[in-house]
Amino acid sequence: MERWAGRVAVVTGASSGIGAAIAQELVKKGLKVVGLARRVERVEELANSLESASGKLYSLKCDVSKESDVREAFKWVKSNLGGINILVNNAGVCDFNTLTDGPVQKWRNIIDINVLGLSICTKEALEIMNEKGVNDGHIIHINSITGHGTPFNFYMYSASKHAVTALTEGLRRELVKKNSKIRVTSISPGSVLTELGEASGIPKEVLEDFKDNPFLEAKDVADCILYVLGTPPHVQIHELTIKPVGEPM
Repeated sequence: MERWAGRVAVVTGASSGIGAAIAQELVKKGLKVVGLARRVERVEELANSLESASGKLYSLKCDVSKESDVREAFKWVKSNLGGINILVNNAGVCDFNTLTDGPVQKWRNIIDINVLGLSICTKEALEIMNEKGVNDGHIIHINSITGHGTPFNFYMYSASKHAVTALTEGLRRELVKKNSKIRVTSISPGSVLTELGEASGIPKEVLEDFKDNPFLEAKDVADCILYVLGTPPHVQIHELTIKPVGEPM
């Protein structure tokens, strides 16, 4: 990780859970980290707790479902920090819905954040990397085991994560054609103990079905990010799956 010290990383959905854990670990490794979130005050609190770390956390309000927000955020990164070396697309939502009843707005919200938001952030990051001549950058998508199958009953969420799987491979092929050394990685966790379920409006009785299952901690996923980034520049971890021991799915 030493080669990344002093360089710039952008982490979306950095206000809690996996995103906050990733931002924290990268700052500890000496990176300048821009935490994007709608609940920006939470990122500010985390930044205050990391003042003694070797890196620095910047908080920036951004709703990745809004293209204008994303463009302004990356414009700020370019103007104030000079560029970007790492993008972690972590922002995601798992709104409770069904395919037979909808509601359609919840389907749209999932696609807007999990697929389009991720894609727009990736496009903006790559434009800056290419403009600044960054040929060893890294794009990391926080995927899910549901992006490789259809466990649980959250089929629109699973569909959005299948899209992330396809987008990861698509971007890899595009970068190969351009002779770029920028790497792209999909990280697919199993069950992680975060606020996502409650924040997404999943009914308590549904969450109860999972209460006795084993869970990963958010830091476990953050450690995967450090591992992926720490591999030699000629090594690409294309897909990394992480599950808690004993997970039944």
